[in-house]
Amino acid sequence: MTAIDFDLSDPQFWARPPEERETAYDRLRALEHPAFFDEPDVGYAPKGPGYYALVKHADILEASRNADIFASGRGGATSIVDTPPEFAEYFGSMINMDDPRHARLRRIVSRAFTPKMIKQFEADVQTAAAAIVDDLLAKGSGCDFVTEVAARLPLKIICDMMGIAEEHYGFVFEHSNVILGGFDTEYVGEEADKPIDRILRSAGELQHLVQDLAAHRRSAPANDLVSALVTANIDGEQLTSDELSSFFILLVVAGNETTRNAISHGLRLLTVHPDQRALLTEDLDGRLPGAVEEIVRLGSPVNFMRRKLTRDHEMNGTRYREGDKVVLFYLAANRDPEVFPDPYRFDIARSPNPHVGYGGPGPHFCMGAHLARREITVMLGELLRRVPDIQAGQPDRLHSAFINGIKHMECAF
Repeated sequence: MTAIDFDLSDPQFWARPPEERETAYDRLRALEHPAFFDEPDVGYAPKGPGYYALVKHADILEASRNADIFASGRGGATSIVDTPPEFAEYFGSMINMDDPRHARLRRIVSRAFTPKMIKQFEADVQTAAAAIVDDLLAKGSGCDFVTEVAARLPLKIICDMMGIAEEHYGFVFEHSNVILGGFDTEYVGEEADKPIDRILRSAGELQHLVQDLAAHRRSAPANDLVSALVTANIDGEQLTSDELSSFFILLVVAGNETTRNAISHGLRLLTVHPDQRALLTEDLDGRLPGAVEEIVRLGSPVNFMRRKLTRDHEMNGTRYREGDKVVLFYLAANRDPEVFPDPYRFDIARSPNPHVGYGGPGPHFCMGAHLARREITVMLGELLRRVPDIQAGQPDRLHSAFINGIKHMECAF
């Protein structure tokens, strides 16, 4: 432990260059047992007892599979500190639940989130991506790739799926940025004691949007996800108003932010690795699916999720006690040399590629993984076919412990 001279709970750690953070993960993986860190002092919640940092692929797989032991609902999964009760109204969705509540909600939601419903939007993904590239080419020069290309596709698809009108796209984009803004002053402001107030206000704004829409859809259903959710009745069960709101916030925030970042990471990786770009363009249809998986592995848009143990448990030689917190660092696991040979190499032909970019196996694996893969594949394919010389500039990275994000990135072609 004396060799660890950095603190994963320090907001400034997440402002370091990616290479420095990756070196830190290398050092953590080399330890015999997971390192233990004090919890961050956030002001809006009591400081807890600390947590173990899980950075090895095997640990994250085991913790993910054993959701009855490694719980998401005891204080929340998306925050290292226990989530205050006032957060539950906005952020109490499936991602922060355990069975049987998690299974009940997922059962209701999955009936509305069927492959048939997703299938009807796949053609829309292609149409939307083509329109975005049309606009890019019409400019005749570079632009902010994140805001004008990468963000537009998932934002439109998620909003269209939910039945949100185009006039509200900017509203959803703005407030989802604030919710996942982390420590970044561009989104949450300069004052250290204000970010949580801004995050809760943004969540409240999104809640009002979906509740107004849901009220309308109950009397006039349409062919969208909100209509399916408000009318879903599974064995007499329906979503409550709060459950609908928190699921909506989860979907628009997670479905927008993570896919946007994967697309942005993808262009950057293809720019700095011209050999892999050339290999990809030789057989775009054949190699793009593998390239997308490698982009998600190295990009790892979500840095971590947290779990709390429900009972004593031994895992890979380490003894944990009931109530212990563990944080699953997906980005670190996706660079584990025991699983990924030469883990920092961008290799679009890497096989097998058992990354945890959509979470580990088990009940909390990302429900939207299929749609995300489709969006990344279509957007990059459209770009590489129609703007083959497009290049990414230096990324302006999000200052966040939770999201491995890119806020802005100029492109040129």
